[in-house]
Amino acid sequence: VRVVLTRQQMFTFGHRPETWQRVQLGAGADGALQSVMHEAVAETSRLEDYVEVVVNWSGQLYKSENVKLDYKLVSLDHASPMDMRAPGAAHGVHALEVAMDELAYALDMDPLALRLNNYTDHDAANGLPYSTKELRACYAQGAERFGWSRRPMAPRSMKEGSELIGWGMATGQWDALQMFARAAAVLHADGRLEVRSAATDIGTGTYTVMAQIAAAAMGLPMEQVIFQLGDSTLPAAPIEGGSSHVATVGSAVEGVCEKLQKRLFKLARAMPDSPFDKAKFADVRFREGAMELAATGDAPGASISLAGILAAAGEASIEEKYLMLPNMLKQKKYIRATHSAVFCEVRVDEAFGTVRVTRVVSAIAAGRIMSAQLARSQIYGGVVWGISQALHEETLADHRLGRFMNHSLAEYHVAANADIHDIDVIFVEEDDRIVSRLGAKGVGEIGIVGVAAAVSNAIFHATGRRIRSTPMTPDKVMAPGDGWAAGDSAIGLSPD
Repeated sequence: VRVVLTRQQMFTFGHRPETWQRVQLGAGADGALQSVMHEAVAETSRLEDYVEVVVNWSGQLYKSENVKLDYKLVSLDHASPMDMRAPGAAHGVHALEVAMDELAYALDMDPLALRLNNYTDHDAANGLPYSTKELRACYAQGAERFGWSRRPMAPRSMKEGSELIGWGMATGQWDALQMFARAAAVLHADGRLEVRSAATDIGTGTYTVMAQIAAAAMGLPMEQVIFQLGDSTLPAAPIEGGSSHVATVGSAVEGVCEKLQKRLFKLARAMPDSPFDKAKFADVRFREGAMELAATGDAPGASISLAGILAAAGEASIEEKYLMLPNMLKQKKYIRATHSAVFCEVRVDEAFGTVRVTRVVSAIAAGRIMSAQLARSQIYGGVVWGISQALHEETLADHRLGRFMNHSLAEYHVAANADIHDIDVIFVEEDDRIVSRLGAKGVGEIGIVGVAAAVSNAIFHATGRRIRSTPMTPDKVMAPGDGWAAGDSAIGLSPD
């Protein structure tokens, strides 16, 4: 079955809900947060209550003993909202991070220093520790790559020609999820490995990364591995969502490969005069299409090809199945999340109010990165979408009829090639065996979180004007005052 929707039809499918938010932060002169208050009012339709996690991030990201969070829904005569990349976090973290930047200026403190001053390894709401949190490394490596130490504190202090230049930064966080999944694998006597799971590939590279995981586990070249997905007759797997597919399906793939390894080891031990008869499974490894014993002293370990094991056993192929279930007893003791530090440079033509995002450095902590090329592509996409969120994307409704008015790509603006310049992605070393047996988390959603806030904070640094709603269009950049206009419908912070 293949379904292709027009842009107009996509507007009936759902949209990111509009939210109004107020963030109030209290801090001492040293920058230590004493209180965090975050309230949000979000739209839903009269047909259903669509709920997102919008304010909870404010109770998790920074250390504060006094946190108050409030979230309300307003039912409108409107189409139902639905999940859109990093639902809740893309705009909830935006509000928090713009408020943190404003607090930094109220304290005359570097925005990065303020965040480091309030760094925490625990969730303030429930006291749970993070399973892993290499956010400090994200800050350090991102700041160094960007050149943050050369940033003057005062707004409007950098200019080139007719353009004001601003540098801003923000933090990002997204859940590190894992669901259940099944996988099956068949190893053939000719060395081919077939791995099957009813996973999906929405263009993120599932085919490739699952084949890579299987090939690495079995010590086979990629060209001998076939990964089958996208069929309901295959072993069950969840949808590709929540940045969970690698941690979920990838763990199932590695699990079924381990079962194949143990089966091969058992067959090898049963061979006549087998060099493996007294070995333990922990003593063997799989590489270059063979199973081999670890070397002892100067003597190389015994080795036999996987095809040779099957031939000796008289097997044309062997098959195993595996059910991957999250270890909830272990995982519930921790808060599990991915993190980012986003650094951004903008150039603002004050005469026309136009903003160009000329440079972004995004430092990501997302567990083990199974495929750096595919993961980097995901972060590129998230950064592009975050820039688009910051400067372009806005759905306009006819308030008399509840219908969307700009339901084409001619009127609904998205970032184009001309809007995107230099994007530098850093993957910080992290290994999280609590989230998954692979040590991996996920890199889908985290790429967008914090980007719009970093753009907003950079615009303030360039212009001295605080814009508290998205998209930050030229009319808002040129507006008198601090950029807050009553009736702005996207994201608002209290003017207090």
